[in-house]
Amino acid sequence: MKRVNLVILLLGFIFWISIHPLIAQKKDTTKTKIKKGWTFGALPVVAYDTDVGLQYGALVNLFDYGDGSMYPDYRHSLYLEWSNTTKGSMIARFYYDSEYLIPNIRFTADVSYLTEKALNFYGFNGYEAVYNPEWEEENDPAYRSRVFYRHERKMFRVMAGFQGNLTQNNDKLKWIAGFTYFNNKVGSVDIDRLNEGKDPDEMLPDTAGLYDLYKRNDVLLPSEADGNQLTYLKGGLVYDGRDFDAYPTKGIWTEAVLSYSPKFLGDWESSYLKFTFIHRQYFSLHKKDLVFAYRLAYQGTLAGEVPFHIQPHIVPIDMRSATSQGLGGKLSLRGVLRNRVVGDGFVLGNFEFRWIFLRAVVFKQNLYVGTNLFFDTGRVVQSIERDLSDWPEDESFDQFFNPGSESFHSTAGIGIKVGLNENFVVSADYGRAFDVGDGTSGFYIKLFWLF
Repeated sequence: MKRVNLVILLLGFIFWISIHPLIAQKKDTTKTKIKKGWTFGALPVVAYDTDVGLQYGALVNLFDYGDGSMYPDYRHSLYLEWSNTTKGSMIARFYYDSEYLIPNIRFTADVSYLTEKALNFYGFNGYEAVYNPEWEEENDPAYRSRVFYRHERKMFRVMAGFQGNLTQNNDKLKWIAGFTYFNNKVGSVDIDRLNEGKDPDEMLPDTAGLYDLYKRNDVLLPSEADGNQLTYLKGGLVYDGRDFDAYPTKGIWTEAVLSYSPKFLGDWESSYLKFTFIHRQYFSLHKKDLVFAYRLAYQGTLAGEVPFHIQPHIVPIDMRSATSQGLGGKLSLRGVLRNRVVGDGFVLGNFEFRWIFLRAVVFKQNLYVGTNLFFDTGRVVQSIERDLSDWPEDESFDQFFNPGSESFHSTAGIGIKVGLNENFVVSADYGRAFDVGDGTSGFYIKLFWLF
């Protein structure tokens, strides 16, 4: 599948303008300029995918630094993103973050509508769901469809989160509370829509995908197969001893959260309860420019049944990215296929060396350029149980299921980061999977460091 992402060109441009003054002028440009009032970072969103079409749009992140006395901390952050593709996928998102709207409370809010014409779906329980890459390769005799492991999803989401100090004398230990509402509509890939305007030799075959086979043979429950509305309430504790939010160089962040989705706040047939624990720690190896950071995470289901389309969701304290999905992809296992590792419970580890090798003031903006080397690993530790006894004889069981085979999914890679005024960070990561059962590699462009 061909993909061209023109944001790469923008990264190169930002890198050039950051080093050009150092080449052209023999003077120190590394002194930080204190920012006041409102400032912003903006990027165009331009990409192309053979099946999804041309993606176009823009994102803007605005920061209010007040009188500058708190810089690089900010009073308010507003994030706006809109992008669309010619085949119907869309992101429309508003995100807000502030510790000053409500006195002594950090408030975050997210309202998003996301449509995906071809969302990755590989089954449940990691390696226990067999991935056959040849079924996606057009020149392979076993080819079925480029979108065999995909389905369609339309998601409307509203989130609100609150954080406050647990005691007056300790601003590091905090309570958290909030809610998230989902309205997910799920269906088969719209082959006819994706084939519009294509030459005959490029058209997708009208054949059943994995989602269709799971739905037809009751691996997906009838009550979840087409999507659901649900709301979960969350509460917990977080210890935040980091020196800075956007790019920590020392300290820890540890959170423990319970999320409860009551049956009466949606149309799903069961209430459920999940527990999420995430620990992050940062070590400064050389001032603020060389840092080792790691993140360990666990999420499990304590009670109830969870619909399959919510299982990839990692319950967040706040929502820095458009989605909080795993395991697999840019937010968890970089280099593993997106949503490759889905279960009732999982563990995750991310380990990074981070190096800021250039700082400069360009056009009165504070810029830095850095890189990161990383190792990611994770696996399912609590399986999704489904009845497979009715799997049809004409579809080989061994080509779809390998019970008891789950183990760790691991990747390694490198990235580049360009920071503007400390808080707006353009990130590019490239990761390679260790096992072909997870795909081969992934390249991701997003905002912010991973954690």
